[in-house]
Amino acid sequence: MTKVELIKAIAEHGELSRADAEIALMAVQYSIAEALAKGERITLPGFGTFKVVETAARTGRNPQTGEPVDIPAKRKVKFAPSDKLKDLVKA
Repeated sequence: MTKVELIKAIAEHGELSRADAEIALMAVQYSIAEALAKGERITLPGFGTFKVVETAARTGRNPQTGEPVDIPAKRKVKFAPSDKLKDLVKA
């Protein structure tokens, strides 16, 4: 599903104009990104949880040369789907 298709679906399900649906989607995206940037956890019951996890620095290998490469620590976004969403996808 593309962003345009998602906006159309939001407009239909929410009985909104496409312009209002686009504004709503952008607001949700911005709010989630802003909260994650602050390190906050976002829980959407029945859908899942977004959280920021920190990975430790480690040493990897260059696959072409086999030389060791230092990989710095970083923050990543992790999504854990709810059981309800998992069941819906399975069906």
